[in-house]
Amino acid sequence: MGKTAFLFPGQGSQAIGMGMTAAAENEAAQKTVTAADEALGFRLSELMENGPEDELKKTTNAQPALLTASTAVLQLFSEHEVQPDYVAGHSLGEYSALVAANVIDFKDAVTAVRQRGELMEAAVPAGEGGMAAVMGMKREALEAVVSEVNEEGTPVQLANLNAPNQIVMSGSADGIKEAGERAKEKGARRVVPLNVSGPFHSPLMKPAREQLQEVLAPISFRDSEVPVVMNASASAATDANTLKEALVTQVTAPVLWEDSIRFLLEDGVDTFIEIGGGQVLAGLVKKIQRRGIQVFSVESQADIDEVLQAKA
Repeated sequence: MGKTAFLFPGQGSQAIGMGMTAAAENEAAQKTVTAADEALGFRLSELMENGPEDELKKTTNAQPALLTASTAVLQLFSEHEVQPDYVAGHSLGEYSALVAANVIDFKDAVTAVRQRGELMEAAVPAGEGGMAAVMGMKREALEAVVSEVNEEGTPVQLANLNAPNQIVMSGSADGIKEAGERAKEKGARRVVPLNVSGPFHSPLMKPAREQLQEVLAPISFRDSEVPVVMNASASAATDANTLKEALVTQVTAPVLWEDSIRFLLEDGVDTFIEIGGGQVLAGLVKKIQRRGIQVFSVESQADIDEVLQAKA
C-alpha cells in the first residue's frame, strides 16, 4: 500500500461556512473554532459562518479563517486510523501543516497568521503591485519572459508554480502588465489578473518577511512528528529551526507546489487528502498526476467515510 499526504489549502480557498460542518459534528473541532475566537479577541467564527464575503476574503481575515477551518476539520481524523506520511500546505496552508504535525500550537499559529496577513497587506501600497495567473504556457518559457522584464528594471517573478501550464506571476503593477502582454505574444492561452491585496511571494514582500521573522521569533517550534514538505524548496524536513525559517523564506519565494507534489509522488505517495476548504489543491494534484492515485477533499464526517471506504 502506498503512502498518504495531508494537504492544506491557502488563501483563495476561503468560503462562507467553511469549518462549520466539522464544528457541528465534532466537539474537538468546535473547541478549535472557539480557541481561534479567544486567541484573536474577536468572533472569527461568526465571520466564517455568516460572512459577509467581502470581509472574509480580506487577507487579514482569510488567513486565520483558513487555518482555523483546516485545523477544525483535522480533528475529525482523530477517531480514525488515517495517518499521514507527509503533510504539505499551499502558502498560508504551510502553517496548517505545521499545526497538523505538532510543530506549533494552534493558538500561536492563528495569531501569527493574523499578523502575517496584516504585514503582507501593508508591505506594498495599494495599486503598486499585483498578481496574475498565466494559463497554457510552460514554466521555462514564462521564466524567460519574466527574467527579460526584470532585467529591464520592472520587478516581476513567478510566484505560484501550481501545475503544468498553471503559473501565477507576482510583482509590480507595471511588471505584471508587461510580462502578461509578452506572455500572450509568446503563446500563453490566458493571463488573468488576480483580485489580491498585494504582490505575494515576490521580493516586494521583503518588508513583510523581515517583520514576520520578528513575529515568529518568540514562538516555540518543535521537531515535526511527520515530514513537512516546504513550499520554498519542495523538500521535506522535520527539524524545528528549518521549518520556522521556511515560513520566513516563503514570504518572498515562489510556492513550488507542482514540484512538491512530484516530490511526494516520487516517494510513493498515492493518496492525497485535502483538508479544510474547497477542492483547489485536489484539482491541482489531478492536473499533475491523473493515474494511479486517489485524491480526496475532506470537510465533514461524510467525506472521511468516503476516504475510509476507499482505503478499506
